[in-house]
Amino acid sequence: MEKAKVYFSDLRTSPTSNLLDKMERLLKRAGIGQLPLKDSFTAIKIHFGEPGNLAYIRPNYAARMANLLRSFGAKPFLTDCNTLYSGRRSNAVDHLQSAMENGFNPISAQCQVIIADGLKGTDYREIPIDGEYCPAPKIGTAIADADIIISMNHFKGHEQAGFGGALKNLGMGCVSVGGKLELHASSQPKVATENCIGCNICVKHCAHDAIHLNAERKAEIDYTKCVGCGQCVALCQHDAAVVSDWDTSERLNYKIAEYSVAVLKDKPHFHISFIMNVSPECDCWNHNDAAIIPDLGMLASADPVALDKACADLVIQAPVLHSDNVLAKKHEHEDLCGCDKFHMIHPDTDWLAGLRHAEKIGLGTMDYELIKI
Repeated sequence: MEKAKVYFSDLRTSPTSNLLDKMERLLKRAGIGQLPLKDSFTAIKIHFGEPGNLAYIRPNYAARMANLLRSFGAKPFLTDCNTLYSGRRSNAVDHLQSAMENGFNPISAQCQVIIADGLKGTDYREIPIDGEYCPAPKIGTAIADADIIISMNHFKGHEQAGFGGALKNLGMGCVSVGGKLELHASSQPKVATENCIGCNICVKHCAHDAIHLNAERKAEIDYTKCVGCGQCVALCQHDAAVVSDWDTSERLNYKIAEYSVAVLKDKPHFHISFIMNVSPECDCWNHNDAAIIPDLGMLASADPVALDKACADLVIQAPVLHSDNVLAKKHEHEDLCGCDKFHMIHPDTDWLAGLRHAEKIGLGTMDYELIKI
């Protein structure tokens, strides 16, 4: 496989060229205009940020992206899927409110905002890929129905995956709630009995008749019937149906790669990553710690694997700003990742193993040429 082209723009500006102008030039030079955009439903996959977190990509960039795509005749929309955990983005009502609070709305972002997996995270399509770990990933319907996929990625640390970039945005962000359970969990869900109120919603919606209410009107799972689809986790609003055992970081990254294949299967796609506000942890938290490195720039490519590798190389080579953040102390989410505190910036990590798996299954190549514009 020949080297993939990854285009880079630094963050220097002038009175005649601001960052939005530089982003547009970067996208055009990297070839976004070569996509069959005319009359296409074009999903712009972006992370809206958990309210309280301020490290996410500014909506100004999304608005310029939407206007650029529209200039080529596309029908763009901003999208994300609901979260597995119970936060401000675990259902479409709260998710849309959160997106609006953070500046993503039809006025500021210049296009519609659609939660891809529906009201409760149960609206998805299974995309068969015959994967080693995930044979039929569960992708949010609006993303599965889109003609073209554009990912706008905030490149940062991630407490379980190592780095969060294009593959994380695609292979986890485009996934229904049940799909996220498949990514994270190494076993079937369980019921936290003390939180169950006996509402019966999990019983009614279990497609495999695997849940019933016991004599105390508490949900119980029959594991001889449970297939681990995560529907109960998606529907429960009381933190009663929850993830059982977390999977390893390495297997998580393998699964993310396979889910990314399903998201992009048979679709033209393009990707841009922002190495700005490189927080130690994901934008899913309702806070963001101090950045670990200086802001570096924007990178764009048609190859998400090459893009992630280029971003990681730049981050690893960059000077550490200071030690006054979560990396300087015990990792507060160590129970989720099972990794040491420098996991995300060490060059030989489970994240890199996941990137190798992505290359192996044909998602892209880690061999790239960096072209500065």
